[in-house]
Amino acid sequence: MPAGNVRRGLAAALLPLGIVTSAVTSGTATADESRLPQIEASKVVKVCSTGDYRPFTFRDDGNWQGLDIDMAHSLAEHLGADLELVPTTWPNLMNDIGSRCDVAMGGITVTAARAERALFSQPYLRDGKSAIIRCTDSARYRTLADFDQPGVRVVENPGGTNEEFARGHIKNAQLQIYPDNNTIFEQLTSGAADVMFTDTSEIRYQTKQNPALCGVGVDQPFTSDEKAYLLPQGDTALQNAVNQWLSTAQHDGTYAALSNNYLGAVVGP
Repeated sequence: MPAGNVRRGLAAALLPLGIVTSAVTSGTATADESRLPQIEASKVVKVCSTGDYRPFTFRDDGNWQGLDIDMAHSLAEHLGADLELVPTTWPNLMNDIGSRCDVAMGGITVTAARAERALFSQPYLRDGKSAIIRCTDSARYRTLADFDQPGVRVVENPGGTNEEFARGHIKNAQLQIYPDNNTIFEQLTSGAADVMFTDTSEIRYQTKQNPALCGVGVDQPFTSDEKAYLLPQGDTALQNAVNQWLSTAQHDGTYAALSNNYLGAVVGP
């Protein structure tokens, strides 16, 4: 499917649901139902993160790092609370928001399916799905159709939008689900797989870390997506507080400095 058709298909899927991430939605929570008073009383904000998605969230030697980890610290400071990071996984993310944590942060893409079960903050970054391959195969792959061929091995991490994209567009190639998103790119460099579809932000980061890997379609991704922070369904009081903080961070240089540090440029919505 051409890139333009993929983008139009995504937009068509989101539009009927009215996904305007900063707007107040129906079924809103009352002040008593919001988690915000609990955060203010306990002076602790619990943030779920997968810790496996560079450059947004990762753990080296057990230490949390990444653009969205630093943003989580900024959010906690804004709320006058201590930050408690709660490990989650992509398959468990939607179950954990609201039950184990107040906010989820870490390169989370806004999707229609997620918006049915939770709220999003206003977006902070525009992104899209592209492909990452071995540079030695660059002449072989140009379009999405080039990847969807018998004998091509596509590898994806489970439970997120990467797997969703691959299952939606790959019909003839072989799809492999690899459980560890921290080491998944070694599947490409070792020759165990040929391609991975992921976000352009991750591709830019990974190709800088490993010169043997190259991106395909990074400047014209197959989809046009937004990243935002995930909040419990109906908790518009907390959503408004997060949006207020995010707006401030986007205007006072906080986000720009972190984006420059982790992404090499100021990448916004």
